[in-house]
Amino acid sequence: MKINWGTGIVIAFVLFISFIMYFVVNMMVDKKYDHDLVTEDYYKKEVEFNKDMVQETNAKSLAEDVSWKKTAEGIIIEFPKTLQVENITGNVFLYRPSNKQFDFEMPISLSNHNLLIPDKRLLGGRWNIKVYWQYNDTSYLFKKDIIY
Repeated sequence: MKINWGTGIVIAFVLFISFIMYFVVNMMVDKKYDHDLVTEDYYKKEVEFNKDMVQETNAKSLAEDVSWKKTAEGIIIEFPKTLQVENITGNVFLYRPSNKQFDFEMPISLSNHNLLIPDKRLLGGRWNIKVYWQYNDTSYLFKKDIIY
């Protein structure tokens, strides 16, 4: 049986499309290639973006911003020394981009200007820290991507 050019081209296209479809179906079915959204409520987070920008601008207007350092006990978040500790409220959200099961949030309760996030709560790898805090009815935001 002799195959002409037209038939050969059609067979080549069918084989190529079958090859591509095999990989597409394999990627969609295999749990190893899970492709969830970064957050469940993506559009709600997008609406809150403007509010976050205002809070970050407020934080940058301070003489001293929130800072962090890594210690043997964990991560210490340091609040400005010029502020009164009893007027600082808010919460700290730690986001793990690789696995949302490790995300956690903790309230800010200070006795001095430092807040300790214990080492036992943190796995090695990348973390995104967001500190939402208020001082005298003004909201502030500190964001940092760290490798722990």
